[in-house]
Amino acid sequence: MKFENTGIETLKAELNRLDEVMHAHGLIREGQWDYERVTYDRKFEMKEGTYYLRVQGYVHEGDVGAHKAIIQLMAPLLGKHYYPHGVEYGEGEHFPGGLVSQCEKLLQDIKAEIEKFAL
Repeated sequence: MKFENTGIETLKAELNRLDEVMHAHGLIREGQWDYERVTYDRKFEMKEGTYYLRVQGYVHEGDVGAHKAIIQLMAPLLGKHYYPHGVEYGEGEHFPGGLVSQCEKLLQDIKAEIEKFAL
């Protein structure tokens, strides 16, 4: 599921500040990056299954490996994990309403914080 028009997809931010904000909201980058892209994930384990909120971005300027990059964020995604195949983000997936609401609130909070230092 793609979260459209959150405003996050219009933001550019410095990588280290972005890492701090995302981590404070439970979205972790860990090893999910290369020199041109980053991915932040938050895992939700529920009785209906395991879900991931994902916020991705790409380098507008700089280098992720050097920890000196300006990241252009993209539209956030919500996906359901299917063992052993991976995470599905398709429109045909069912996502619990409470989870969708929780993710929307989380994304609003993240956007508000990033806007304070966005470029």
